[in-house]
Amino acid sequence: MNTSIFQSAVLSRRAFGRGAVGIAALGVPVLHAQSSNRIVLGQSAAFTGAAAQLGIQFHAGAKLFFDRHNAQSNVRQRIEIDQLDDGYEPDRCAENTQRLLNNDVFALFGYIGTPTSVVALPLATKASAPFIAPFTGAMSLRQPFNRLAFHLRASYHDETELIVRNLHNLGLNRVAVFYQNDSYGRAGLDGVNAALTVRGLQPVATATVERNTVDVAQAVSTINAANPQAVVQISAYRSCAAYIRAARKAGYGGSFYNVSFVGTQALADELGKDGAGVVVSQVVPNPYSSTKPISREFRDAIAEGGNKVQPNFSSMEGYLAAKLLTEGMRRAGSKLTRDSLIAGLESLSDYSLGGFSVSLGPRDHVASSFVELSMLTGDGKVKT
Repeated sequence: MNTSIFQSAVLSRRAFGRGAVGIAALGVPVLHAQSSNRIVLGQSAAFTGAAAQLGIQFHAGAKLFFDRHNAQSNVRQRIEIDQLDDGYEPDRCAENTQRLLNNDVFALFGYIGTPTSVVALPLATKASAPFIAPFTGAMSLRQPFNRLAFHLRASYHDETELIVRNLHNLGLNRVAVFYQNDSYGRAGLDGVNAALTVRGLQPVATATVERNTVDVAQAVSTINAANPQAVVQISAYRSCAAYIRAARKAGYGGSFYNVSFVGTQALADELGKDGAGVVVSQVVPNPYSSTKPISREFRDAIAEGGNKVQPNFSSMEGYLAAKLLTEGMRRAGSKLTRDSLIAGLESLSDYSLGGFSVSLGPRDHVASSFVELSMLTGDGKVKT
């Protein structure tokens, strides 16, 4: 988003107020219990609970692409997802992941969230299973480098840098942080702190909420007392919506900014008219726009599939993740193994997914650093 345009949008809002080493690791080709005509991916994600829409929408977008791919007459192997519900809880995710690996899924795909991905990645590493496109921007999953982990999206540091830069450009330097009390929230807080520090600033207040809860009263009291001009939120949609409503009810008149993991459409749906002016950073193209070919392709695929998938940023990310993975498989050659998939993904240098640029390499497994800002309009829509 152009900064001047975004500034006018915000300012006009004073209407608004911005165990062992696996065989694959040894280089021996193996097709972990996949049949000759199908590849099975494993996904543990939130399909129930306070973050359910994140898993539901990401999975729907990914399945939309895979279904379209599988319907092609020349496809040699169908791609399927074995999905398990973890409710966005790490212990359940660890159990699910071990179960999936015991079932010899080919790779782990589309895990939702930092606290869950943090427990899953070591299990994937131990089993030499690729860990593809987790729905998280935490640096702890990217550094140190892990040959098995591939990330589609930009990092939370990228998102929070853009948020703080725009706040700073608008002269809004009294910034508070409301964050989830776990590895996700701390990853976002670290990003905000880093961006503020570069500008000689620090948060005027911080406060937390527990994962999968909406108990925000103490956080509202703490942050409102500091009188910030803007609150950066690092949590999921239900707790962020609860915070926004409670803060406004308590008299707060400043701006709210969220990172992409909040679940933009879910947040818009949760807030309704109370969402007007809430800002969310995005790491994938606008699914409602016709500017990029990938957005048109995505909406065409939804229409062809009978309009069963809701077009939103979360389902768009699932669709893009599936498209990236499938291209990596195509480049892996006729004999698909975990090692050949890794090589195929690493060959995606400066590759365009319908106008969304990605680039991977042998020492770079983060495909994109794309970030832009969007704003909720209060009628269920999102503008970028």
